Amino acid sequence: MTDNQVKIHLLAGIQGLTLLVFYAEDCWQFRVLTVDGAVFGQGKVYYSTHAAEKAGWEWINENFQ
Repeated sequence: MTDNQVKIHLLAGIQGLTLLVFYAEDCWQFRVLTVDGAVFGQGKVYYSTHAAEKAGWEWINENFQ
């Protein structure tokens, strides 16, 4: 990838939330988006899609249940 490109691995919707797992700046990250337009996530970086996705689902379970 060239500079400033983002690669999306996962875009999943559940109960009014969207989990986004993406690759940018040499690492994988996740964000959780709400229907109101709020964006949540941790500033942590992950070195595999699996790790970022797992952390995203765990974050949703901890914060939105």
